[in-house]
Amino acid sequence: MKKIHLLILKSFIRPFIVTFFIVMFVLLMLFLFKYIDDLIGKGFEWYIILELMLYASATNVSMALPLSVLLSSIMTYGNLGENYELVAIKSSGISLTRAMYPMVIVVTLLSISAFIFSDYMLPVVNYKYYSLLYDVRQQKTSFLISEGIFNNSFPEYSIRVKRKDPDGQTLHGLMIYHKNPKNNTNDVIFAQRGVMYRTPNDMYLVIKLQKGVRYEEAPGEPAYNTRQRLTRSRFDSTEQKFDLSGFKMKRTGENEWRSSIQMMNLKLLTYYQDSSIKALNNRVKANYPTLSAQLKYFTLPVKRPKDVKLIAPPKGDIQAGLKPTEKLLAYQNAQHEAENMKGMLRGIAEDYKASSKDIRRFSIEYQKKFTLSAACLALFLIGAPLGAIIRKGGLGLPVVVAVIFFLIYYIIGTIGEKSVKEGGLSPLVGMWISIAVLTPIGLFLSYKAATDSALFDAEPYKRFFQKLAKFRKSGTKQA
Repeated sequence: MKKIHLLILKSFIRPFIVTFFIVMFVLLMLFLFKYIDDLIGKGFEWYIILELMLYASATNVSMALPLSVLLSSIMTYGNLGENYELVAIKSSGISLTRAMYPMVIVVTLLSISAFIFSDYMLPVVNYKYYSLLYDVRQQKTSFLISEGIFNNSFPEYSIRVKRKDPDGQTLHGLMIYHKNPKNNTNDVIFAQRGVMYRTPNDMYLVIKLQKGVRYEEAPGEPAYNTRQRLTRSRFDSTEQKFDLSGFKMKRTGENEWRSSIQMMNLKLLTYYQDSSIKALNNRVKANYPTLSAQLKYFTLPVKRPKDVKLIAPPKGDIQAGLKPTEKLLAYQNAQHEAENMKGMLRGIAEDYKASSKDIRRFSIEYQKKFTLSAACLALFLIGAPLGAIIRKGGLGLPVVVAVIFFLIYYIIGTIGEKSVKEGGLSPLVGMWISIAVLTPIGLFLSYKAATDSALFDAEPYKRFFQKLAKFRKSGTKQA
């Protein structure tokens, strides 16, 4: 019995590791395709890119782990069925359910590990990932000068280059425009050729200009001439220095991201959710006193003074005794009060909607901590019996079947999460609806696999449709 368990475990661990890293690689490529424009040409060190890719890979575990469990379980039992090893196991008196015991234990341990990862490690990874990604996207490009356009990468400077040599350092036909904000003057430099390089500490970009003209404006002397002065000077060689301090990546402080929902564990999510609910309830309770002050025409004091007498309104039309000007004033006052009430109600409704949306977001993130573990179990419950039924291993049919079921899980989960965000479903129903749909399918497939049902055999279905066609023909003849 132990040898059979070891055989099944060895058959599962190898494809699981391979498929997990394949899925992680595919998701990482999608990340690179999405943010390739934010990473190229900014002069990052190699370890910055590697760190960002590592964090991005860790955030994809919630999608890669369930798919890997599903695919590897189909491949494992498909290979066992294709090589008639399942037949040998069943012929020795061991049922399929009993042969799945070691796999159930391993997947359960994976589910527990997934929960620990999502509660303890994923918030830290999300913080590192989103903060680094934000800083990377805010970083200015280090590809400073392009051909044929005015480059405004440096403050107060605009540089235009007609042509660049293939080495990327030699420039031809330069025009450097400088606006000095201190005295509101302009300087322009024209040069036939230039070579650019960086200082050893990477603090400045230096362009060594050759054979050019410099035009400088300077404010005139009030005592001599109030007009500006223009100075033209020719040079054979000169240098222009540009500050590169603005192109170094600056990291955002930790406190900027601590309040994000993705950076919270279960304890913090529960605390902030309860605090948001209490704050919302307090605001709802305070709405009536706020609104009742605007209903002064319809409210009466609880205790009436003894010397105040109430006058009953006249019967019939209460406006009969009013003058036209008094009626107009009453209408204007009523309209003004109604507009004030409408504006207050609109603000209260928007505040309630925003607060409710934040509470639902806390609930969504709270449920996600558990749905990852449940998804591993539910997809294994589908993959293992499905592999025993189709009896195909490798990366052919199992991949197609696994992708179909994973798309069903992902699409239903995405629709449920979106419905929860919009308030159409409760967080418990919306976040668990994909698990609730897949679990009965897994139980049905487990029953079919345990009873050796030919669920994917085309011959029974062919016979059924042949009988149905004969029945229809006999019915038409009798008619």
